[in-house]
Amino acid sequence: MNRSSANGTREETVILFSNPRTRRRRLGVATAAAGLLAALLTAQPATATPDPGDGPVAEQEVSESTRAEVRKALTAGEIPGQDEIVHSDNIEHLAFVPKDALQGTNSDLAFQGRYAFAGNYDGFRVFDISNPAAPRTIAQVLCPGSQNDISVSGDLLFLSTDSSRSDSSCNSTTQPATEKSSWEGMKVFDISDKRNPQYVAAVETACGSHTHTLVPERRNVYVYVSSYSPDATYPDCRPPHDGISVIKVPRHAPEKAAVVDFPVLFPGEGPDGGGNPGPPGGVRKTTGCHDITVLPSKDLAAGACMGDGILLSIEDPARPKVIDQVRDDVNFAFWHSATFNQKANKVVFTDELGGGGAATCNAEIGPDRGADGIYDIVGKGDKRKLVFRSYFKIPRHQANTENCVAHNGSLIPVKGRDIMVQGWYQGGVSVWEFTDSDHPKEIAYFDRGPLTTDTIKSGGSWSAYYYNGYIYSNEYARGFDVLKLNDRRTDPARWVRVHELNVQTQPDYFD
Repeated sequence: MNRSSANGTREETVILFSNPRTRRRRLGVATAAAGLLAALLTAQPATATPDPGDGPVAEQEVSESTRAEVRKALTAGEIPGQDEIVHSDNIEHLAFVPKDALQGTNSDLAFQGRYAFAGNYDGFRVFDISNPAAPRTIAQVLCPGSQNDISVSGDLLFLSTDSSRSDSSCNSTTQPATEKSSWEGMKVFDISDKRNPQYVAAVETACGSHTHTLVPERRNVYVYVSSYSPDATYPDCRPPHDGISVIKVPRHAPEKAAVVDFPVLFPGEGPDGGGNPGPPGGVRKTTGCHDITVLPSKDLAAGACMGDGILLSIEDPARPKVIDQVRDDVNFAFWHSATFNQKANKVVFTDELGGGGAATCNAEIGPDRGADGIYDIVGKGDKRKLVFRSYFKIPRHQANTENCVAHNGSLIPVKGRDIMVQGWYQGGVSVWEFTDSDHPKEIAYFDRGPLTTDTIKSGGSWSAYYYNGYIYSNEYARGFDVLKLNDRRTDPARWVRVHELNVQTQPDYFD
Protein backbone atom coordinates (compact mmCIF):
# COMPACT_ATOMS: atom_id res chain seq x y z
CA MET A 1 0.00 0.00 0.00
CA ASN A 2 1.43 3.36 -0.95
CA ARG A 3 1.93 5.98 1.75
CA SER A 4 -0.28 8.94 0.91
CA SER A 5 -1.24 12.07 2.78
CA ALA A 6 -3.87 14.68 2.14
CA ASN A 7 -1.23 17.31 1.47
CA GLY A 8 0.52 15.23 -1.17
CA THR A 9 0.68 15.85 -4.89
CA ARG A 10 -2.22 13.82 -6.20
CA GLU A 11 -4.94 15.79 -7.96
CA GLU A 12 -8.35 15.02 -6.55
CA THR A 13 -11.94 15.51 -7.63
CA VAL A 14 -13.84 17.18 -4.82
CA ILE A 15 -17.62 17.40 -4.86
CA LEU A 16 -19.09 20.28 -2.88
CA PHE A 17 -22.83 20.19 -2.25
CA SER A 18 -23.89 23.61 -1.02
CA ASN A 19 -27.39 23.31 -2.51
CA PRO A 20 -29.43 20.56 -4.20
CA ARG A 21 -27.55 21.14 -7.46
CA THR A 22 -24.24 19.31 -7.72
CA ARG A 23 -21.19 21.41 -8.54
CA ARG A 24 -18.07 19.56 -9.66
CA ARG A 25 -14.60 21.09 -9.63
CA ARG A 26 -11.13 19.97 -10.47
CA LEU A 27 -8.75 20.93 -7.68
CA GLY A 28 -5.04 20.56 -7.22
CA VAL A 29 -4.36 19.42 -3.68
CA ALA A 30 -3.89 22.44 -1.46
CA THR A 31 -1.02 23.17 0.85
CA ALA A 32 -1.06 21.79 4.37
CA ALA A 33 -1.98 25.18 5.81
CA ALA A 34 -5.09 25.43 3.65
CA GLY A 35 -6.00 21.77 3.97
CA LEU A 36 -8.10 19.81 1.54
CA LEU A 37 -11.81 20.52 1.30
CA ALA A 38 -13.82 17.38 2.07
CA ALA A 39 -16.92 16.44 0.13
CA LEU A 40 -19.43 18.44 2.13
CA LEU A 41 -23.14 17.77 1.97
CA THR A 42 -25.63 20.16 3.54
CA ALA A 43 -28.78 18.97 5.23
CA GLN A 44 -30.62 19.33 1.91
CA PRO A 45 -30.97 16.28 -0.36
CA ALA A 46 -27.91 15.70 -2.53
CA THR A 47 -27.28 13.48 -5.53
CA ALA A 48 -24.22 11.65 -4.23
CA THR A 49 -23.59 7.97 -4.79
CA PRO A 50 -21.26 6.52 -2.12
CA ASP A 51 -19.08 3.61 -3.12
CA PRO A 52 -20.95 0.29 -2.75
CA GLY A 53 -17.93 -1.65 -1.55
CA ASP A 54 -18.42 -0.64 2.09
CA GLY A 55 -22.06 -1.60 2.45
CA PRO A 56 -23.76 -3.23 5.43
CA VAL A 57 -23.85 -6.93 6.09
CA ALA A 58 -26.05 -8.67 3.53
CA GLU A 59 -29.46 -9.93 4.62
CA GLN A 60 -29.49 -13.57 5.66
CA GLU A 61 -32.32 -15.94 4.82
CA VAL A 62 -33.91 -17.81 7.71
CA SER A 63 -35.94 -21.00 7.74
CA GLU A 64 -39.71 -21.11 7.46
CA SER A 65 -39.86 -22.47 11.01
CA THR A 66 -37.98 -19.40 12.25
CA ARG A 67 -40.36 -17.10 10.37
CA ALA A 68 -43.29 -18.92 11.95
CA GLU A 69 -41.75 -18.52 15.43
CA VAL A 70 -41.29 -14.77 14.86
CA ARG A 71 -44.89 -14.36 13.66
CA LYS A 72 -46.12 -16.28 16.70
CA ALA A 73 -44.06 -14.10 19.09
CA LEU A 74 -45.37 -10.95 17.43
CA THR A 75 -48.99 -12.12 17.69
CA ALA A 76 -48.53 -13.04 21.35
CA GLY A 77 -46.98 -9.65 22.10
CA GLU A 78 -43.72 -11.25 23.25
CA ILE A 79 -41.72 -8.90 21.03
CA PRO A 80 -42.70 -5.47 19.68
CA GLY A 81 -44.15 -5.24 16.19
CA GLN A 82 -42.02 -4.43 13.19
CA ASP A 83 -40.50 -0.96 13.82
CA GLU A 84 -42.72 -0.51 16.92
CA ILE A 85 -41.02 1.36 19.79
CA VAL A 86 -41.22 0.10 23.37
CA HIS A 87 -39.36 1.37 26.42
CA SER A 88 -39.33 1.34 30.20
CA ASP A 89 -41.32 3.99 32.05
CA ASN A 90 -38.16 5.85 33.07
CA ILE A 91 -36.98 6.52 29.49
CA GLU A 92 -38.37 9.22 27.24
CA HIS A 93 -37.82 9.21 23.47
CA LEU A 94 -37.08 12.85 22.65
CA ALA A 95 -36.04 12.79 19.00
CA PHE A 96 -35.29 10.70 15.94
CA VAL A 97 -33.44 11.97 12.86
CA PRO A 98 -33.48 9.57 9.91
CA LYS A 99 -30.53 9.03 7.59
CA ASP A 100 -30.16 11.65 4.90
CA ALA A 101 -27.48 11.90 2.20
CA LEU A 102 -25.25 9.27 3.81
CA GLN A 103 -27.11 6.00 3.41
CA GLY A 104 -24.36 3.65 4.59
CA THR A 105 -24.14 1.89 7.95
CA ASN A 106 -24.20 4.27 10.93
CA SER A 107 -21.30 3.64 13.31
CA ASP A 108 -19.75 5.40 16.31
CA LEU A 109 -20.34 8.79 17.98
CA ALA A 110 -18.20 11.58 19.43
CA PHE A 111 -19.17 14.85 21.13
CA GLN A 112 -17.84 18.37 21.58
CA GLY A 113 -19.71 21.30 23.07
CA ARG A 114 -23.11 21.51 21.41
CA TYR A 115 -22.18 19.12 18.61
CA ALA A 116 -22.45 15.38 18.02
CA PHE A 117 -20.35 13.72 15.33
CA ALA A 118 -21.81 10.53 13.86
CA GLY A 119 -19.72 8.07 11.86
CA ASN A 120 -21.17 6.36 8.80
CA TYR A 121 -19.56 3.93 6.37
CA ASP A 122 -19.99 6.65 3.72
CA GLY A 123 -18.44 9.47 5.80
CA PHE A 124 -19.66 11.39 8.84
CA ARG A 125 -22.48 13.70 9.91
CA VAL A 126 -22.38 16.69 12.26
CA PHE A 127 -25.40 17.49 14.45
CA ASP A 128 -26.12 20.64 16.43
CA ILE A 129 -27.59 19.20 19.66
CA SER A 130 -27.98 22.49 21.55
CA ASN A 131 -31.64 21.50 21.72
CA PRO A 132 -31.49 17.72 22.27
CA ALA A 133 -35.20 17.39 21.45
CA ALA A 134 -34.58 18.82 17.97
CA PRO A 135 -31.10 17.95 16.63
CA ARG A 136 -30.14 19.80 13.43
CA THR A 137 -27.81 18.45 10.76
CA ILE A 138 -25.22 21.09 9.88
CA ALA A 139 -22.82 19.03 7.75
CA GLN A 140 -22.54 15.66 6.03
CA VAL A 141 -19.13 14.70 4.67
CA LEU A 142 -18.90 12.07 1.95
CA CYS A 143 -15.72 10.06 2.54
CA PRO A 144 -16.39 6.30 2.11
CA GLY A 145 -14.42 3.67 4.01
CA SER A 146 -15.65 1.23 6.63
CA GLN A 147 -16.13 1.62 9.41
CA ASN A 148 -15.36 5.28 9.83
CA ASP A 149 -14.89 5.04 13.58
CA ILE A 150 -14.84 8.66 14.76
CA SER A 151 -13.24 10.83 17.49
CA VAL A 152 -12.63 14.54 18.08
CA SER A 153 -10.03 16.53 20.00
CA GLY A 154 -9.91 20.32 19.86
CA ASP A 155 -10.02 21.37 16.22
CA LEU A 156 -9.25 17.87 14.92
CA LEU A 157 -11.53 15.02 13.91
CA PHE A 158 -10.20 11.49 13.37
CA LEU A 159 -11.73 8.90 11.05
CA SER A 160 -10.76 5.22 10.72
CA THR A 161 -10.63 3.47 7.35
CA ASP A 162 -10.71 -0.32 7.57
CA SER A 163 -11.44 -1.22 3.98
CA SER A 164 -8.96 -1.43 1.17
CA ARG A 165 -9.18 1.72 -0.97
CA SER A 166 -7.63 2.91 -4.22
CA ASP A 167 -5.98 5.85 -2.40
CA SER A 168 -6.32 8.00 0.73
CA SER A 169 -8.72 10.53 -0.78
CA CYS A 170 -12.43 10.92 -0.12
CA ASN A 171 -12.98 10.09 -3.80
CA SER A 172 -11.32 6.67 -3.52
CA THR A 173 -13.00 3.43 -4.54
CA THR A 174 -12.71 -0.10 -3.20
CA GLN A 175 -9.66 -2.04 -4.29
CA PRO A 176 -8.39 -5.51 -3.27
CA ALA A 177 -6.06 -5.65 -0.27
CA THR A 178 -3.83 -7.92 -2.33
CA GLU A 179 -2.79 -4.91 -4.43
CA LYS A 180 0.28 -3.11 -3.14
CA SER A 181 -1.09 0.31 -4.10
CA SER A 182 -4.17 -0.05 -1.86
CA TRP A 183 -4.59 2.23 1.15
CA GLU A 184 -6.10 1.85 4.64
CA GLY A 185 -5.52 3.86 7.81
CA MET A 186 -6.36 7.11 9.60
CA LYS A 187 -7.77 10.34 8.19
CA VAL A 188 -7.62 13.68 10.00
CA PHE A 189 -9.96 16.64 9.47
CA ASP A 190 -9.85 20.23 10.73
CA ILE A 191 -13.24 21.00 12.31
CA SER A 192 -12.59 24.54 13.50
CA ASP A 193 -15.53 25.37 11.20
CA LYS A 194 -18.08 22.68 12.04
CA ARG A 195 -20.07 23.46 8.90
CA ASN A 196 -17.09 23.07 6.62
CA PRO A 197 -14.64 20.35 7.76
CA GLN A 198 -11.27 20.35 5.99
CA TYR A 199 -9.39 17.13 5.23
CA VAL A 200 -5.80 17.79 6.33
CA ALA A 201 -3.89 14.52 6.79
CA ALA A 202 -3.87 10.79 6.20
CA VAL A 203 -1.62 8.13 7.69
CA GLU A 204 -1.47 4.57 6.42
CA THR A 205 -1.41 1.89 9.13
CA ALA A 206 -0.76 -1.84 9.04
CA CYS A 207 -4.01 -3.71 8.34
CA GLY A 208 -5.94 -0.45 8.29
CA SER A 209 -7.80 1.08 11.21
CA HIS A 210 -10.87 -0.78 12.43
CA THR A 211 -11.13 1.44 15.50
CA HIS A 212 -8.92 4.03 17.13
CA THR A 213 -8.47 5.60 20.57
CA LEU A 214 -7.15 9.06 21.42
CA VAL A 215 -4.67 9.87 24.16
CA PRO A 216 -4.73 13.68 24.00
CA GLU A 217 -1.95 15.90 25.29
CA ARG A 218 -1.59 19.67 25.11
CA ARG A 219 0.65 19.76 22.03
CA ASN A 220 0.04 16.33 20.50
CA VAL A 221 -2.65 13.73 20.16
CA TYR A 222 -1.55 10.12 20.30
CA VAL A 223 -3.80 7.70 18.41
CA TYR A 224 -3.90 3.98 19.20
CA VAL A 225 -4.99 2.20 16.03
CA SER A 226 -6.61 -1.21 16.39
CA SER A 227 -6.78 -3.57 13.42
CA TYR A 228 -6.72 -7.30 12.87
CA SER A 229 -7.08 -10.27 10.47
CA PRO A 230 -3.78 -10.23 8.54
CA ASP A 231 -3.25 -12.48 5.54
CA ALA A 232 -0.08 -13.67 3.85
CA THR A 233 -1.48 -12.43 0.52
CA TYR A 234 -1.84 -8.83 1.76
CA PRO A 235 1.40 -6.92 1.05
CA ASP A 236 0.97 -4.56 4.01
CA CYS A 237 -1.01 -6.74 6.40
CA ARG A 238 0.90 -9.96 6.86
CA PRO A 239 1.02 -12.08 10.03
CA PRO A 240 2.04 -11.86 12.73
CA HIS A 241 0.00 -8.75 13.46
CA ASP A 242 0.29 -8.83 17.24
CA GLY A 243 0.22 -5.17 18.21
CA ILE A 244 -1.23 -1.74 17.54
CA SER A 245 -0.03 1.27 15.54
CA VAL A 246 0.67 4.44 17.54
CA ILE A 247 0.28 7.69 15.59
CA LYS A 248 1.54 11.04 16.86
CA VAL A 249 -0.46 14.04 15.56
CA PRO A 250 0.91 17.53 16.31
CA ARG A 251 -2.11 19.74 16.99
CA HIS A 252 -0.70 22.76 15.15
CA ALA A 253 0.75 20.75 12.27
CA PRO A 254 -1.54 17.73 11.75
CA GLU A 255 -0.10 17.24 8.26
CA LYS A 256 3.00 15.89 10.06
CA ALA A 257 1.03 13.03 11.61
CA ALA A 258 2.99 9.79 11.47
CA VAL A 259 3.27 6.33 12.99
CA VAL A 260 5.84 6.52 15.79
CA ASP A 261 5.69 2.96 17.11
CA PHE A 262 4.09 -0.46 16.76
CA PRO A 263 4.17 -1.96 20.26
CA VAL A 264 3.85 -5.74 20.28
CA LEU A 265 1.17 -6.62 22.82
CA PHE A 266 1.29 -10.38 22.33
CA PRO A 267 4.93 -11.45 22.05
CA GLY A 268 5.49 -15.13 21.43
CA GLU A 269 6.58 -17.80 19.02
CA GLY A 270 4.57 -18.88 16.03
CA PRO A 271 2.84 -17.14 13.11
CA ASP A 272 0.43 -15.16 15.32
CA GLY A 273 2.62 -14.27 18.28
CA GLY A 274 1.49 -14.96 21.84
CA GLY A 275 -2.21 -14.19 21.57
CA ASN A 276 -5.07 -16.66 21.88
CA PRO A 277 -4.43 -19.42 19.30
CA GLY A 278 -8.16 -19.90 18.76
CA PRO A 279 -9.19 -23.13 20.49
CA PRO A 280 -12.23 -25.10 19.33
CA GLY A 281 -15.65 -23.70 20.15
CA GLY A 282 -15.77 -20.62 17.96
CA VAL A 283 -13.26 -18.41 19.79
CA ARG A 284 -11.41 -16.12 17.39
CA LYS A 285 -7.65 -16.35 17.52
CA THR A 286 -5.92 -13.11 18.41
CA THR A 287 -4.34 -11.37 15.42
CA GLY A 288 -4.56 -7.82 16.72
CA CYS A 289 -7.01 -5.78 18.81
CA HIS A 290 -10.57 -4.75 18.06
CA ASP A 291 -10.77 -1.77 20.42
CA ILE A 292 -8.90 -0.10 23.27
CA THR A 293 -10.30 2.17 25.98
CA VAL A 294 -7.98 4.49 27.91
CA LEU A 295 -8.41 6.16 31.29
CA PRO A 296 -5.72 8.86 31.09
CA SER A 297 -6.25 10.11 34.64
CA LYS A 298 -5.14 6.70 35.92
CA ASP A 299 -2.58 5.93 33.17
CA LEU A 300 -4.56 2.81 32.35
CA ALA A 301 -6.00 1.19 29.25
CA ALA A 302 -8.07 -1.91 28.60
CA GLY A 303 -7.85 -3.76 25.31
CA ALA A 304 -10.49 -5.99 23.74
CA CYS A 305 -8.35 -8.09 21.42
CA MET A 306 -10.37 -10.78 19.67
CA GLY A 307 -9.46 -13.78 21.84
CA ASP A 308 -7.93 -11.86 24.75
CA GLY A 309 -8.73 -9.12 27.24
CA ILE A 310 -5.76 -7.06 28.41
CA LEU A 311 -4.94 -4.40 30.99
CA LEU A 312 -2.25 -1.88 30.01
CA SER A 313 -0.18 0.85 31.59
CA ILE A 314 -0.04 4.00 29.44
CA GLU A 315 2.26 5.96 31.72
CA ASP A 316 4.29 6.50 28.55
CA PRO A 317 1.49 7.05 26.01
CA ALA A 318 3.76 6.32 23.06
CA ARG A 319 4.66 2.91 24.50
CA PRO A 320 1.68 1.17 26.16
CA LYS A 321 2.66 -1.89 28.22
CA VAL A 322 0.53 -4.98 29.00
CA ILE A 323 0.28 -5.73 32.72
CA ASP A 324 -2.36 -8.50 32.61
CA GLN A 325 -4.01 -10.75 30.03
CA VAL A 326 -7.16 -12.88 30.43
CA ARG A 327 -9.24 -15.26 28.30
CA ASP A 328 -12.69 -16.81 28.42
CA ASP A 329 -12.69 -19.70 25.97
CA VAL A 330 -16.02 -21.00 27.30
CA ASN A 331 -18.37 -18.04 26.80
CA PHE A 332 -16.50 -15.28 24.95
CA ALA A 333 -16.20 -15.60 21.18
CA PHE A 334 -14.84 -12.14 20.28
CA TRP A 335 -13.54 -9.58 22.79
CA HIS A 336 -15.00 -6.40 21.30
CA SER A 337 -14.78 -3.37 23.61
CA ALA A 338 -14.04 -2.28 27.18
CA THR A 339 -15.33 0.21 29.75
CA PHE A 340 -13.73 1.18 33.09
CA ASN A 341 -15.80 2.20 36.07
CA GLN A 342 -14.96 5.59 37.57
CA LYS A 343 -12.77 4.22 40.38
CA ALA A 344 -10.76 2.16 37.89
CA ASN A 345 -11.23 -1.00 39.91
CA LYS A 346 -13.50 -2.70 37.35
CA VAL A 347 -13.59 -3.28 33.61
CA VAL A 348 -16.60 -4.35 31.55
CA PHE A 349 -15.61 -6.29 28.43
CA THR A 350 -18.13 -7.05 25.68
CA ASP A 351 -18.39 -10.20 23.60
CA GLU A 352 -19.53 -9.61 20.01
CA LEU A 353 -20.67 -13.17 19.37
CA GLY A 354 -21.63 -13.56 15.72
CA GLY A 355 -19.83 -10.38 14.66
CA GLY A 356 -22.89 -8.20 15.17
CA GLY A 357 -24.83 -9.84 12.36
CA ALA A 358 -26.45 -12.74 14.19
CA ALA A 359 -29.47 -13.29 16.44
CA THR A 360 -27.90 -14.15 19.80
CA CYS A 361 -30.37 -12.64 22.29
CA ASN A 362 -32.55 -15.71 22.59
CA ALA A 363 -33.11 -18.73 24.81
CA GLU A 364 -30.94 -20.95 22.63
CA ILE A 365 -27.79 -18.83 23.13
CA GLY A 366 -28.59 -18.12 26.78
CA PRO A 367 -27.50 -15.40 29.24
CA ASP A 368 -23.72 -15.89 29.27
CA ARG A 369 -22.75 -15.67 25.60
CA GLY A 370 -22.86 -12.51 23.49
CA ALA A 371 -22.86 -10.71 26.85
CA ASP A 372 -20.81 -8.35 28.99
CA GLY A 373 -18.12 -9.77 31.27
CA ILE A 374 -17.48 -7.85 34.51
CA TYR A 375 -13.92 -8.01 35.84
CA ASP A 376 -12.56 -6.53 39.06
CA ILE A 377 -9.07 -5.03 39.01
CA VAL A 378 -7.13 -6.20 42.07
CA GLY A 379 -3.62 -5.37 43.26
CA LYS A 380 -1.41 -2.39 42.65
CA GLY A 381 0.87 -1.04 39.97
CA ASP A 382 2.18 -3.48 37.39
CA LYS A 383 0.98 -6.39 39.53
CA ARG A 384 -2.70 -5.57 39.01
CA LYS A 385 -4.85 -8.45 37.79
CA LEU A 386 -8.23 -8.84 36.10
CA VAL A 387 -10.54 -11.12 38.10
CA PHE A 388 -13.81 -12.32 36.54
CA ARG A 389 -16.97 -11.73 38.58
CA SER A 390 -20.12 -12.15 36.42
CA TYR A 391 -21.91 -11.73 33.08
CA PHE A 392 -24.65 -9.30 32.11
CA LYS A 393 -27.04 -9.68 29.19
CA ILE A 394 -30.29 -7.87 28.43
CA PRO A 395 -33.17 -9.77 30.10
CA ARG A 396 -35.44 -9.70 27.01
CA HIS A 397 -35.39 -12.23 24.21
CA GLN A 398 -35.33 -10.75 20.71
CA ALA A 399 -36.71 -12.22 17.52
CA ASN A 400 -34.53 -14.69 15.64
CA THR A 401 -34.52 -12.21 12.75
CA GLU A 402 -32.90 -9.49 14.90
CA ASN A 403 -29.13 -9.14 15.11
CA CYS A 404 -28.48 -8.60 18.80
CA VAL A 405 -25.32 -8.74 20.91
CA ALA A 406 -23.39 -6.63 23.42
CA HIS A 407 -21.96 -3.55 21.70
CA ASN A 408 -20.80 0.01 22.44
CA GLY A 409 -21.73 1.85 25.63
CA SER A 410 -20.52 4.41 28.15
CA LEU A 411 -20.57 5.20 31.84
CA ILE A 412 -23.32 7.36 33.28
CA PRO A 413 -21.46 9.58 35.79
CA VAL A 414 -23.08 8.89 39.16
CA LYS A 415 -20.75 9.18 42.12
CA GLY A 416 -20.56 6.02 44.18
CA ARG A 417 -22.42 3.85 41.63
CA ASP A 418 -21.36 1.93 38.52
CA ILE A 419 -24.02 2.50 35.85
CA MET A 420 -23.68 2.41 32.09
CA VAL A 421 -25.80 2.71 28.97
CA GLN A 422 -25.14 0.38 26.06
CA GLY A 423 -26.24 -0.34 22.51
CA TRP A 424 -27.26 -3.92 21.68
CA TYR A 425 -27.96 -3.56 17.96
CA GLN A 426 -31.60 -4.68 17.49
CA GLY A 427 -31.68 -5.47 21.21
CA GLY A 428 -31.99 -1.69 21.56
CA VAL A 429 -30.53 0.48 24.31
CA SER A 430 -30.03 -0.82 27.84
CA VAL A 431 -29.16 1.06 31.05
CA TRP A 432 -27.72 -1.27 33.68
CA GLU A 433 -25.92 -1.16 37.01
CA PHE A 434 -22.88 -3.17 38.09
CA THR A 435 -22.09 -1.54 41.44
CA ASP A 436 -22.33 -5.08 42.81
CA SER A 437 -19.98 -6.88 40.42
CA ASP A 438 -21.64 -10.21 41.15
CA HIS A 439 -25.22 -9.08 40.56
CA PRO A 440 -25.59 -6.66 37.63
CA LYS A 441 -29.12 -5.58 36.76
CA GLU A 442 -30.93 -3.61 34.07
CA ILE A 443 -32.69 -0.45 35.22
CA ALA A 444 -34.03 0.98 31.92
CA TYR A 445 -34.38 0.09 28.24
CA PHE A 446 -35.47 1.37 24.81
CA ASP A 447 -36.21 -1.00 21.94
CA ARG A 448 -37.69 -1.16 18.46
CA GLY A 449 -39.32 -4.14 16.83
CA PRO A 450 -37.47 -6.07 14.12
CA LEU A 451 -36.52 -4.50 10.82
CA THR A 452 -37.83 -7.60 9.06
CA THR A 453 -39.69 -10.75 10.05
CA ASP A 454 -38.46 -13.07 7.30
CA THR A 455 -34.69 -12.38 7.08
CA ILE A 456 -31.88 -11.25 9.38
CA LYS A 457 -31.27 -7.66 8.30
CA SER A 458 -28.71 -5.83 10.42
CA GLY A 459 -29.83 -2.76 12.33
CA GLY A 460 -30.26 -1.37 15.82
CA SER A 461 -28.13 0.69 18.20
CA TRP A 462 -24.45 0.60 17.24
CA SER A 463 -23.47 3.04 20.00
CA ALA A 464 -25.50 4.39 22.90
CA TYR A 465 -23.67 7.04 24.95
CA TYR A 466 -24.52 9.39 27.81
CA TYR A 467 -23.47 13.00 27.19
CA ASN A 468 -24.38 15.99 29.35
CA GLY A 469 -27.77 14.79 30.52
CA TYR A 470 -29.00 12.79 27.53
CA ILE A 471 -28.48 9.44 25.80
CA TYR A 472 -27.56 9.54 22.12
CA SER A 473 -27.78 6.44 19.95
CA ASN A 474 -26.51 6.00 16.39
CA GLU A 475 -28.94 3.51 14.89
CA TYR A 476 -27.17 1.22 12.41
CA ALA A 477 -29.88 1.19 9.73
CA ARG A 478 -32.34 3.97 10.55
CA GLY A 479 -30.84 7.15 11.98
CA PHE A 480 -30.03 9.08 15.18
CA ASP A 481 -32.00 8.84 18.44
CA VAL A 482 -32.04 11.05 21.53
CA LEU A 483 -33.33 9.64 24.83
CA LYS A 484 -33.85 11.16 28.26
CA LEU A 485 -33.48 9.07 31.39
CA ASN A 486 -35.70 9.96 34.36
CA ASP A 487 -34.58 7.87 37.32
CA ARG A 488 -33.54 8.83 40.84
CA ARG A 489 -30.51 6.52 40.55
CA THR A 490 -29.14 8.42 37.55
CA ASP A 491 -30.54 11.93 38.15
CA PRO A 492 -27.28 13.18 39.80
CA ALA A 493 -25.49 12.67 36.47
CA ARG A 494 -27.44 15.59 34.99
CA TRP A 495 -25.23 17.99 36.94
CA VAL A 496 -22.02 16.57 35.45
CA ARG A 497 -20.84 18.36 32.32
CA VAL A 498 -17.90 17.75 30.01
CA HIS A 499 -16.85 19.82 27.00
CA GLU A 500 -15.71 16.86 24.94
CA LEU A 501 -16.43 13.14 24.96
CA ASN A 502 -14.81 10.31 23.07
CA VAL A 503 -16.09 7.31 24.98
CA GLN A 504 -12.94 5.25 24.38
CA THR A 505 -11.01 8.10 26.05
CA GLN A 506 -12.80 8.02 29.36
CA PRO A 507 -12.85 11.26 31.36
CA ASP A 508 -12.41 11.51 35.09
CA TYR A 509 -15.86 12.93 35.74
CA PHE A 510 -15.21 13.85 39.37
CA ASP A 511 -11.65 15.15 39.33
